[in-house]
Amino acid sequence: MATPFDQLDGWIWFDGKLVPWKEANIHVLSHGLHYGSCVFEGERAYGGEIFKSTEHSERLKRSAQVLDFEIPYSVAEIDQAKRLVLQKNGQSDAYVRPVAWRGSEMMGVSAQDNAIHLAIATWQWPSYFDPAQKMKGIRLDMAEYRRPDPATAPSLAKAAGLYMICTISKHKAERKGYADALMLDWQGRVAECTGANVFFIRDGAIHTPIADCFLDGITRRTVIELARRRGFEVEERRILPDELERFNECFITGTAAEVTPVSEIGSWRFQPGNMTKVLMEDYAEAVQPKRKAA
Repeated sequence: MATPFDQLDGWIWFDGKLVPWKEANIHVLSHGLHYGSCVFEGERAYGGEIFKSTEHSERLKRSAQVLDFEIPYSVAEIDQAKRLVLQKNGQSDAYVRPVAWRGSEMMGVSAQDNAIHLAIATWQWPSYFDPAQKMKGIRLDMAEYRRPDPATAPSLAKAAGLYMICTISKHKAERKGYADALMLDWQGRVAECTGANVFFIRDGAIHTPIADCFLDGITRRTVIELARRRGFEVEERRILPDELERFNECFITGTAAEVTPVSEIGSWRFQPGNMTKVLMEDYAEAVQPKRKAA
């Protein structure tokens, strides 16, 4: 059995200082736990460098502002803290998790005077999916829950509360033997997976849903840029489920998933092909630290 995350060894950056891993605790009556006033980021370090660290820190700050609170550290300070905890834990290739939340001064819906906390942890985390299966393409179920109307939820924030339906959907998919689930938006159009963006390929062109009711992933933007550098056509548009039978390839992107081919979504089948393979390789090269000239 894997060691629970609260029992790992190491250090966590917590409100401006490094504390032993097992001492990085909060009170059970923290507002972020009860009311979802919590935002976070998922990042990866490769070769000791955090990929697009500043973009992640900027998004963390924006997510907090969407949830009506201000993280009391600058983007530069957050970047520096991430580097510090990575070095303190002696890690080169690792997952990086900054998280910010409202504290416990007031317990109720309104908590405007609560202290805002920030913690940063790093840990070893290999590929999100089984490497042997990844090259064959993972299998996705169709989720019952849908991404909400942006008028009803802070869809463009990486907010903890928005992942509740993702956890439910992924658990249901896993119990049925799938790796993940594809979610539709509130109007029944293709949106994303439970923690990754989705892309489709047909006739040499790449198609991906418009990210206006779900997170426009940093990995998503990176892969779009890499594809266009290759001269691949990329179209961001509305995609309906009945179009899926006409696509040849499918892949998902995310910090955890990186670029992962898909072989099946419910009753639809795909064949991981050359364009997906090229983008997997290009992304793997892009995340590696650039060697400085002597």
